[in-house]
Amino acid sequence: MMHLIEVEKGREASDGRPSVGPTYRSAFAKDGFPLPVPGVDTCWDVFRLSAERCPNNRMLGRREIVDGKPGKYVWMTYKEVYDIVMKIGASIRSLGVEQGGRCGIYGSNCPEWVISMEACNAHGIYCVPLYDTLEVHNHSQQHDSAICDVVTCAGAVEFILCHSEVQIAFAEEKKIGELHEGDVYLSYLPLAHIFDRVIEELFIFHGASIGFWRGDVKLLVEDIGELKPTIFCAVPRVLDRIYTVQPSVVTALLLTFLAMDICPSPLLIHELRFCSKFRNMSKGSKHEDAAAIFDKVVFNKVRGGLGGRVRIILSGAAPLSTHVEEFLRVVTCSHVLQGYGLTETCAGTFVTLPNNLSMLGTVGPPVPNVDVRLESVPEMNYDALGEVPRGEICVRGNTLFSGYYKSEDLTKEVMIDGWFHTGDIGEWQPDGSMKIIDRKKNIFKLSQGEYVAVENLENVYGLVPDIDSIYCEILAVQVDADVFAFLDHHDEKPAHSKALQVRTVRL
Repeated sequence: MMHLIEVEKGREASDGRPSVGPTYRSAFAKDGFPLPVPGVDTCWDVFRLSAERCPNNRMLGRREIVDGKPGKYVWMTYKEVYDIVMKIGASIRSLGVEQGGRCGIYGSNCPEWVISMEACNAHGIYCVPLYDTLEVHNHSQQHDSAICDVVTCAGAVEFILCHSEVQIAFAEEKKIGELHEGDVYLSYLPLAHIFDRVIEELFIFHGASIGFWRGDVKLLVEDIGELKPTIFCAVPRVLDRIYTVQPSVVTALLLTFLAMDICPSPLLIHELRFCSKFRNMSKGSKHEDAAAIFDKVVFNKVRGGLGGRVRIILSGAAPLSTHVEEFLRVVTCSHVLQGYGLTETCAGTFVTLPNNLSMLGTVGPPVPNVDVRLESVPEMNYDALGEVPRGEICVRGNTLFSGYYKSEDLTKEVMIDGWFHTGDIGEWQPDGSMKIIDRKKNIFKLSQGEYVAVENLENVYGLVPDIDSIYCEILAVQVDADVFAFLDHHDEKPAHSKALQVRTVRL
């Protein structure tokens, strides 16, 4: 596997423990894991050093509202933010919160969120994010559960900053160009999640700029157009929305041909605008060289919908559909990368590499600061030592969390001999990339003794055209007979559609 090196042999099952496959790490780490950045020992150092190095750089921005209408982004510099942070930090201490204490932050993404976080970092206070979508009475319970997210990962954030999957993708053989002070990031993914938190720490480390959305998904595209980000991170649901721009691309190309007195068929348009570029990329052409004319005439219109400056799109938090990833790689004129990680691994564990179409549908090889192996799951017929290695993904490295807060038993379930067991089932690909194929604990037992595979239900019901998104806990469902017929054949829409009546039953 060209993107991996083997560091330990696999072993057969013994003493009641399942077999495990070989231990691999990134080929970029063939000489050992990269060292942390000198002088960066805490998350506070990340911000403090950038404020000292580039005090006049734009740091945090939000749209100015004039007469009730949104205007341009207005910015605070690193120096201005630093001065406010010091005052807020002193105020928090005056309330009796000491070093090692905990301070909750409740609210959606905004400059004040980051300022409050840095104020906590300045005094060694653990910042506990509270989900602004939860009701007030839920916050006390969430406070305890959220502490593990921050406390256990705080020591890992600074380690991963310059060697995370994002940075490796930026710097890999200089194919993309490293992150720099002029880069701009749109903050809209929840800061209570580790994905956005690590990305924003990375931008702060480089003295780059972070602009915040207005908190309304309906206004997201407008905010993107005004901010013009250079790096765009997203979850698959957002990228699925971008996928719907395809008809406008067809129209743009048709108008281009008509202006040249050419009247091609829709099939020819599709072949010319998409398949030819995809074919060239499949043969090894870089995306910027695969169809330069179409990029300039047609596909730049899609890129313009993201502000016109995006050079990297990073998808995470959930699997991105292969057809959507394929489409975005062709039409966005950007490197589209898919990553995989968990809060317990400080977000980054795998990421696809740029200009590598063979990694479509995978999450790429591991990043250079972790070891990875598969562990067999006999009850699901997954064999880590098989001809096609499949099994539970296990991760080892210095970026792992230390444990779940006040949950020693749960910690022991997932941390065994230094290996974190993710619960996700992976399959090694011939090139060393990982494909997520299943979930180990996706089967739930109902009170009446029946077993339900909820992920399978989500996938099946998702085939109904009238369903935009769905999640399952435990479901009691009444559905129209036409819908059942559709689920059986899923090749044509039901004659008439009635809303699914779904009642969720919490365990």
